[in-house]
Amino acid sequence: MTSEKDQACGSAEGKLKWWQLSLLGVGCIIGTGFFLGSGIGIKKAGPSILFAFLIAAFATYVVFDALARLTADHPEKGSFFAYAKHAYGRWAGFSNGWVYWASEILIMGSQLTALGLFTRFWLPHIPLWIMATIYAVLGLLVIFMGTKSFEKVENVMAVIKVLGIFMFIVIAALALFGVFGDHGNRPDIKMEYPSLFPSGMTGLWASLIYAFYTFGGIEIMGLMATKLKDPKDGPKAGKIMLMSLAIIYVISVGLAILLVSWNRFNTDESPFVIALSDYRLAFVPHVFNGILIIAGFSTMVASLFAVTNILATLSENGDAPKFFSKRTKFKVSVPSLGVTAGGLALSILMSLLLPDSIYEHITTAAGLMLLYTWMFILFSFNKLMKLKSRDKIKRWIGLLFILLAISGTLLEKTSRPGFFISLAFLAAIAIATLIMRRKWKTNES
Repeated sequence: MTSEKDQACGSAEGKLKWWQLSLLGVGCIIGTGFFLGSGIGIKKAGPSILFAFLIAAFATYVVFDALARLTADHPEKGSFFAYAKHAYGRWAGFSNGWVYWASEILIMGSQLTALGLFTRFWLPHIPLWIMATIYAVLGLLVIFMGTKSFEKVENVMAVIKVLGIFMFIVIAALALFGVFGDHGNRPDIKMEYPSLFPSGMTGLWASLIYAFYTFGGIEIMGLMATKLKDPKDGPKAGKIMLMSLAIIYVISVGLAILLVSWNRFNTDESPFVIALSDYRLAFVPHVFNGILIIAGFSTMVASLFAVTNILATLSENGDAPKFFSKRTKFKVSVPSLGVTAGGLALSILMSLLLPDSIYEHITTAAGLMLLYTWMFILFSFNKLMKLKSRDKIKRWIGLLFILLAISGTLLEKTSRPGFFISLAFLAAIAIATLIMRRKWKTNES
């Protein structure tokens, strides 16, 4: 599985230095969760969303640090699936693998919906499900034809994501200093509780899941830690990577909040496009929206590739039907791709039935499934490694923040459906695990 995920992120061949892994992580993690999902968090928390990003960055580092150290001490195929299996038995590896697969399916649907929303900036009258279908077909064609040529431009697309954010930071800073004139619409944010926390602490609590979601992908970087010249440098690479992401997120979102009132952000447009909408910069929203679509499509195809190969890897490990491991000459598992296409079709159907709320529901569920995987990583870390007191404290704080993010989705009716969607996935995986445990016992006897 390591190789498939590496390819999806366009990793370089050979041994990586720690700073190369950090840079690769920044480009690989930034996606539609940040470009669009952060707008949901701003809508719920206002300026206090910046605190949510810092909390999520710390907890994410705790998880990455645990996974990188496990990888350094126990490098093997399957990474956290294998660690869960070693720590708690085959049922844990099976369920953990399928939870992660489900999270990738939901993330893929979230990215697909975001692409449709970005395109509606230019074509507002076209239904979301039509745009989602077009991007889904294009993505499936890329995967079916083989991703070898596409992988060569993945690093370029990662650079486009980062450049897009830096472009916004520069233009937003110029706008803030009056270079483009004063439109009189800037909010009056004061360093006081009512101004920083307009929705109170519950608003910050409810926004945590969306802050965590913007860091989705660190498990991929944990898998890639085996490519480091010195695997012991994994935690250092993660620390630099997450510090860089936190700084980028806080500065860019902070500038957006300083330019327009926080209650103007919504789930239909990128907060960075909204932030510049009052200025007479006719080309900027269009250029930036184009960057968002390029970056979003890149991330979606990487997720398509990853989720298809995850199922094939589960099959190779005996945790999925054998026919899923059969690959074409392009190294693509057609049965796995078929299941992936089914997941895309379900996302499109949901966007047809729930066009106004689909993105928030899918994003919430995707973030939750990812956090369930992260919790399992921390439990496996505690079981397999001898931890010092400092490590135990970090682990408990990380678990507390993750639990706060999970429980925060119950505070509002708009995020509650995502919570129950994630529970439905967990229930289905739990039932499948029980069935498989009986099968394993029968085979052993």
